[in-house]
Amino acid sequence: MLNIGDSFEVKDRVSEDMLAISVGSGELGVFATPSVVALMENAAMNLAKKELDDGITTVGTMINIDHTSPTPLGAEVTAKATLIEYDGRFFKFDVEAFDKKGIIAKGTHTRVSVKAEKFMKKADEKFSEV
Repeated sequence: MLNIGDSFEVKDRVSEDMLAISVGSGELGVFATPSVVALMENAAMNLAKKELDDGITTVGTMINIDHTSPTPLGAEVTAKATLIEYDGRFFKFDVEAFDKKGIIAKGTHTRVSVKAEKFMKKADEKFSEV
């Protein structure tokens, strides 16, 4: 059972493919904002998963963060998601990311539960030319 205030953390080490210059979001060799977002979403997804039945997953629908501090290649980063609202299919989280020097990003993230097979079918059928 998932409760308001429950949290989940994930850790990763900043690699070349996570840098702003590598993902195209900037020109510097620092941990990219899209990579910060992905790590935060991963923490939230894993927390929400504790509440879901087989065949159900969550998809991100909103994220709003402030990325306030740079992190270099090779540094360990932790993202933490804390459940702040849960209403049926909707999950809202406080998210934060930090390195050994402190907070590097924080904000909120919303996910909604979906039937995985139905969702993929809808995506696959969206464009006949794909």
